[in-house]
Amino acid sequence: MPSPTPAPAPFALRPALIPGIMGAVALMLGLALLELDAFTIVLFVVSILALIMAVFAWQAKQPLWMIPTLLVAIVWNPVLPLPFSGIPWIIAQFLGAVVLVSVGILLENKHTAPPA
Repeated sequence: MPSPTPAPAPFALRPALIPGIMGAVALMLGLALLELDAFTIVLFVVSILALIMAVFAWQAKQPLWMIPTLLVAIVWNPVLPLPFSGIPWIIAQFLGAVVLVSVGILLENKHTAPPA
């Protein structure tokens, strides 16, 4: 009598990790562009990547991870920019990078391996 095959082990995907790292890199590069018009590009890149991460959180059925990513998308919104400047904005750049990388690491989408 053949023994039953065990169920495939679940594995976790981290779909938001790459957009989180890319957003953090954009924020760190944006520190050099804070007072220039080119900083608008950083605002676009960061807000779009944060929205992509929010979609990944929704698809993973973990809507609580949408909150920090949507906050980053709002703060770095290029259409209605917030009037930050100076030290608070520099601190916000670092905090935004930490938030994006943290959510990218902690957000996981659990899947099971396809049967062999």
